[in-house]
Amino acid sequence: MSFFSFGSNAEVEILLDGFKNRKQAEIKTEDGKKDKFLVYYDGESVSGEVRINLKAQGKKLEHQGIKVEFIGQIELYYDRGNHHDFTSLVKELARPGELTQSTNYKFEFVNVEKPYESYTGSNVRLRYFLKVTIVRRLTDITKELDIIVHTLSTYPETNNSIKMEVGIEDCLHIEFEYNKSKYHMKDVIVGKIYFLLVRIKIKHMELAIIKRETTGTGANTFNENETIAKYEIMDGAPVRGESIPIRLFLAGYELTPTMRDINKKFSVRYYLNLVLVDEEERRYFKQQEIILWRKGDKYIRKSTGTQKLEDRVVPDVES
Repeated sequence: MSFFSFGSNAEVEILLDGFKNRKQAEIKTEDGKKDKFLVYYDGESVSGEVRINLKAQGKKLEHQGIKVEFIGQIELYYDRGNHHDFTSLVKELARPGELTQSTNYKFEFVNVEKPYESYTGSNVRLRYFLKVTIVRRLTDITKELDIIVHTLSTYPETNNSIKMEVGIEDCLHIEFEYNKSKYHMKDVIVGKIYFLLVRIKIKHMELAIIKRETTGTGANTFNENETIAKYEIMDGAPVRGESIPIRLFLAGYELTPTMRDINKKFSVRYYLNLVLVDEEERRYFKQQEIILWRKGDKYIRKSTGTQKLEDRVVPDVES
């Protein structure tokens, strides 16, 4: 439910259908705080009611029309004021006239495409919201109500393990392996590190999950790295032939699905960063990209004519 008051003349409420039973999720706001909003998925209809309540009897509200919009928008923080709308749907609720009593308006946006995940990052925000506008001669009255969109996926058809050998010539040679390259957001990263050659004094080793947010293009590209998790996997000097197991649970961390070239505006990628620190505090590291996805509970495959099979996903209540 959303509530807004303008002056002493009227109040506006936006109520979404089924809001009492619909799942909610948290998302960061621009000031770093967290707010809860209702969660929707791609292809779901968005419906509800706009209530305009006149507070004073006998007074009227003149307007040039009332409308509700469903908007999907990307805002780059270095380009504030220049919003990029990738989805924009409009429903006219009332023609120009006047309100002499409190009035409710039903609305429905049917099977709305919501191609991207809601996201608030260091330099960019992708949001979906409903916007009610009461058009007036001098100043429009507007109210916005955000929703959160989660993009669901099914298990990838191919999910190869990651296996690499890295090192420093004649000093250090290690082999690391992760059980797969694509993980859902409540998955467990399982792997091992095998020391083939150790001629430097390693003090400890850690594994970190790095989120890299990229905005802009060309010379105006900005990269923002954030360490989501850091996990010490070894304390002390390893010896040749030693094997170190890795087991990192993702469920406890604030993650999003991997987002690549979203509307040609930004990307969000995740990396496993393996770091070794020697006794002289020198750091040796190797990064490997992983793909994160949001798991759906069930799905039904249906044919779309000559196109490829399409997955219809049912939300997983734990995702």
